[in-house]
Amino acid sequence: MAEQGASTPQTTQAAGAEAEPAAVRAVRRTGLLVTFILGGLTATPPLAMDMYLPSLPEVTHALHAPAATVQLTLTACLLGMALGQLVVGPMSDKWGRRRPLLTGLAVYVLATALCAFAPNVEVLVAFRLVQGLAGAAGIVIARAVVRDLYDGTAMARFFSTLMLISGVAPIVAPLIGGQILRVTDWRGVFVVLTVVGLLLGGLVWTRLPETLPRAERHAGGVGEALHSMRRLLADLPFTGFMLAGGFAFAALFAYISASPFVIQDIYGASPQTFSLLFGLNSVGLVIVGQINGKVLVGRVSLEKVMGVGLAVVIAAATALLLMSTGALGAVGLAPVAAALFVLMSAMGVTLPNAQALALMRTRHSAGSASALLGTSSFLIGAVASPLVGIAGEHTAVPMAVVQLVAALVALACFMGMCRPWNTRADTEGAGS
Repeated sequence: MAEQGASTPQTTQAAGAEAEPAAVRAVRRTGLLVTFILGGLTATPPLAMDMYLPSLPEVTHALHAPAATVQLTLTACLLGMALGQLVVGPMSDKWGRRRPLLTGLAVYVLATALCAFAPNVEVLVAFRLVQGLAGAAGIVIARAVVRDLYDGTAMARFFSTLMLISGVAPIVAPLIGGQILRVTDWRGVFVVLTVVGLLLGGLVWTRLPETLPRAERHAGGVGEALHSMRRLLADLPFTGFMLAGGFAFAALFAYISASPFVIQDIYGASPQTFSLLFGLNSVGLVIVGQINGKVLVGRVSLEKVMGVGLAVVIAAATALLLMSTGALGAVGLAPVAAALFVLMSAMGVTLPNAQALALMRTRHSAGSASALLGTSSFLIGAVASPLVGIAGEHTAVPMAVVQLVAALVALACFMGMCRPWNTRADTEGAGS
């Protein structure tokens, strides 16, 4: 499972450079541009979520809906992204990466524009569901393209680079959202998201070539896709990495869903202050992700780094729970913000390594594998979202409880199913 057992792009090319598809070589020659495009595609979720976050309290008043119902707009988008990946992933294995990606981006732009005109919260939830279903194309296909191009430690480093690019989105998005609220209302946020989607779609149309050769595509339909997914799930370490990454994402999404109310309603911060704190937390995630890709990968096993990351998440969630229950006495915003910063930063080594370790176990059916990884994360996150608001918006206890339980389950899946001490296991164990 570790990087020691995986081939690098250099060894792969040395073994058969002539057999490598010309399209793949062309994409690698334009690596910086492709990295930027794939980073933009993986930034779709934080853009759709985080630019909207500062306006959540305003939406509750504008649409006369309770906070728990408004949080369903996040859940619906997340659920759509989860289910959409199950469809788009196998489609990209059959028809290539470009066609499903461009179709998904077109529908995403339309749904985002319709969100700006939603007359009530129920319609907004419905449009957010469609937005998530279509936006799933960018997420799942970006990961599949990375698997088309790279392997082993090179793939892990590329995921960390994507973390840097996509990490800019949660830094900038809430700041932009907060500034948009200075000149317009929450509907203006969706107008900006529509423009961003149009620009990204144009870039994909003109600059991202196909990376999956026809000879490597699957001719089968739904049945073959389901069979491929069953093979992947039968591989215990793959499933372990998938679940560990999914529950770690749930801890992250508990923060995304609850922090606007915790920071603004409980601690009285302004939307701009919330946006600044959210951005600082994202900076921590990006910095740690770059340390992971530039320093740790190739020197320390991915399993060890991921294990440390999960331990840090558990420690931060425990501190948040103690502070939110009053066990440490009355605390202000600063210690809570510090604990959230540590939790977010630890995601910089947990999430990319979980994805890389899982994808190392499959060379073929990268779209199906990427779909399973994304769907599990978003489904588990969608369940976590309403739980953080179950006791109302005036207590941080549900957020801390969800984060701690999710992190503990992630660690249990990682230790029990992935056997991280066995770092020389065959990375191609899934065989699909």
